[in-house]
Amino acid sequence: MTRRRLDHVGIVVRDLDKTLAFYTEVVGLELKGRLTHTNGVIELAFLGFHGEDETEVELIQGYSDSLPAEGTVHHFAVSTDNIEEEYARVKSLNVPHLDEEIVTLPNGHRYFFIHGPEGENIEFFQR
Repeated sequence: MTRRRLDHVGIVVRDLDKTLAFYTEVVGLELKGRLTHTNGVIELAFLGFHGEDETEVELIQGYSDSLPAEGTVHHFAVSTDNIEEEYARVKSLNVPHLDEEIVTLPNGHRYFFIHGPEGENIEFFQR
């Protein structure tokens, strides 16, 4: 059986550089990595604590320009050690709004999304 745990929370932002400065200088998170999504539009930054390779917060720029004044949490991610097994398990449950395929990012991390009962985004994520 695949192992699961909460991996990170994704927050959509308007200005990635400004938000990165705030989260590192004020909150005290450390920048773990930054990349452009394979779609060439979305910019991602991954932050965490204590010099570990773990990501606790993912900042997302370019997903949407229509953000509410208070910002928005885009998703939370569940870490898995076997993304293919999790995809097959979730698909067998006939969950609505399952991504058509597993996406691979330039850094090799892989993911897919589903929607929860209130329309919330839930990501399954393998490092």
